[in-house]
Amino acid sequence: MKVKIITLGCKVNQFETQAMLSALSENGYTIVNEDEPADVSVINSCAVTKVSEQKAVKLIHRLRRENPASVIVLTGCMAQAFPDCGDRLPEVDIVLGNKRRGDLVPVLEGYFAKGAKLTSVEQYKRSDPYEALFVDDFMNRTRAYLKIEDGCNRFCSYCIIPYARGRVRSCTLDYIRSEIAAFAKNGYKEVVLIGINLSSFGSDNGLKFSDAIAAACESSDIRIRLGSLEPESMDMDTLQTIARYRNFCPQFHLALQSGCDETLRRMNRHYTASEYEEIVRNIRSVFENPSITTDVMVGFPGETEDEFKESVGFVRKIGFARVHIFPYSRRAGTAADKAPGQISPEVKKERAALMAKAAGSGMAEFLASQVGRTENVLIETLNKDGYYEGYTMNYTQVYVRSEADITGLVVPVKLTSARDELCIGELSD
Repeated sequence: MKVKIITLGCKVNQFETQAMLSALSENGYTIVNEDEPADVSVINSCAVTKVSEQKAVKLIHRLRRENPASVIVLTGCMAQAFPDCGDRLPEVDIVLGNKRRGDLVPVLEGYFAKGAKLTSVEQYKRSDPYEALFVDDFMNRTRAYLKIEDGCNRFCSYCIIPYARGRVRSCTLDYIRSEIAAFAKNGYKEVVLIGINLSSFGSDNGLKFSDAIAAACESSDIRIRLGSLEPESMDMDTLQTIARYRNFCPQFHLALQSGCDETLRRMNRHYTASEYEEIVRNIRSVFENPSITTDVMVGFPGETEDEFKESVGFVRKIGFARVHIFPYSRRAGTAADKAPGQISPEVKKERAALMAKAAGSGMAEFLASQVGRTENVLIETLNKDGYYEGYTMNYTQVYVRSEADITGLVVPVKLTSARDELCIGELSD
């Protein structure tokens, strides 16, 4: 039977999609592209915002309209957090929670045998172990992802994810070593360590986050990069430990959300703006030429004009290499959804534009600081304009021309100019 999986949301979902695809392929299913007809269509959903849920609903409607006979499976965080969603979506044949994701193949076989709509969602418990998924192929990409942690204990006031993912669970160091070795054997040049709350790795089993990074870096000489991080976990001891590894990529995506202490308090974030600034200062003192990237939310309930301006000023002060800006989106089941002082969509849009302007100046300054440097660039693709595209160790995007095919190689490039959101370079001897 032909099957396709459409992935919405984060890199963790992408990793888990690859695990499901591997299981399906091993059991005789034929994997087809997202735009091809299929006997089984799986949506690996996201629930982080209401917008994410709406995307999944629209996708389900479209899939049923385009392929009426297909079996539609809804899995991922939306299915786990809202197990009654199948009642609201008659087009869905199977609702499969995150905890049952590994049972996709037998669940499908059971559905084909009985032909009855099925909802299989099991709630998480504190005693749940880490689910080790073995993935060694990412569809010919140069960069692979490795999930080493799942779950979150933080309960930020705007976030539903602890309910969709359970509490923190960490993998073993042996699992990290074996997966990194498998990726290296299959030709990958870089692996990104990911998790739902990545930097909480080890809080459940007596390990430290730096132990995971060390295990990854010592398993191969391929580049090791980190996914999104909670800032307060990056203490000086951790930074000094991981700085010893030459294959560690000094890009730190430290989720900020707001540069205003009062807004951070309402968000139930676990740091202040000054503490965040100190962490950034420590990173820049320990690593040569690191990049600091982040997420910033605008229009959080109760955010006044003065609070917003304080957040904008903080973003300018830090000088991020890149900022992902998103308006607050109400999420049923969270404390913020019921909070007073909800901001209108018009004000959110205006604030997002103002924040983008502040973030853009920081990006321009960072890119200008890269010009003149020679950096090792992992080349990923050749674009339509004849440039090879790739990324440096600190995740600066680079365009470079070459007469030879350099796709998939790590090559030294001298960065000669900056434009838009990237640098232009030339191959270095």
